Amino acid sequence: MRALLVDPLAPCGLRLGEVADPEPGPGQVLVQVHHASLNPGELGMLAHLPAGHVGGYDAAGVVVRPASDGTGPAAGTRVLAFGSGAWAELLAVGVADVAPLPGAAALAEAAALPMAGMTALRTLRAAGSLLGRRVLITGATGAVGRYAVQLAFRSGAHVVASVRDGTHEAALTALGAHEVVVGLAGLRQVGEPFDVALETVGGPHLVAAWSLLAPGATLHSIGWASGEPAVFPAGSTFFPGQARTLSSFGDAAAVGADLGLLAALLASGALSAQVGWRGSWERAEEAAQVVRERKVTGKVVIDITGAHTDGPEANPVRG
Repeated sequence: MRALLVDPLAPCGLRLGEVADPEPGPGQVLVQVHHASLNPGELGMLAHLPAGHVGGYDAAGVVVRPASDGTGPAAGTRVLAFGSGAWAELLAVGVADVAPLPGAAALAEAAALPMAGMTALRTLRAAGSLLGRRVLITGATGAVGRYAVQLAFRSGAHVVASVRDGTHEAALTALGAHEVVVGLAGLRQVGEPFDVALETVGGPHLVAAWSLLAPGATLHSIGWASGEPAVFPAGSTFFPGQARTLSSFGDAAAVGADLGLLAALLASGALSAQVGWRGSWERAEEAAQVVRERKVTGKVVIDITGAHTDGPEANPVRG
């Protein structure tokens, strides 16, 4: 099969090449991948992977061989999948990490959901009921942030989105943000404390978010886009009263049920996939550059040439 392979000598660290078809185990299905997405963390890991490795985790396609143990979806089922080796024509993935796609859900949009959507969903769920609670989402223009804004709003939270600049205020308000604060200065000036915070920027933003927690609140650190260290002032981790919590979050085990929920929300129109760029994997270098340089807002989706894609590739979308 053809696949995007790690190549340290290639301009983007990836090249199209050929590798042996994957052989699924008893509890795995074989999926013909139609679309996949690129995530910043995946590109950041390329330098640590061996040459010839097939990258990627987010995929949408059609089951061409069901699991030999009789579990999981049947052949011909359109599915959303999360598994290592997604940037390829074929993907062997465990039945616990796939979900059938409703007919109304486009495969290209579904491919944008797994990693970022599952991260937002599981982190918010860990916070318990959000009804009437104040939720802070930093880095809200990123993929996780945009999904988190939508999901928190649907759960009845008062959503405050923190962004680098004000150009995205209207878009985030349309997704469900009740307030949009700009820059670190704007975040530090927020008056009322938060019950839940999803922090994706790290560095000073993590410190500022911690200082804004209400008694008993939880801060989930799920990203570090800034690359800056977080320096907490002396004594800043002590609060009288009910304990505040700083938690890491990265549970990516057995995500099939959550992928099914995200797919259902996408199909019903209750969740926007937020695809910002889509094109053939022949344009992998361009796609990687778009991700690394944040040239568009939203997910980057590649069409796997040779598969039946959902219509023509879209032009890059900014905003």
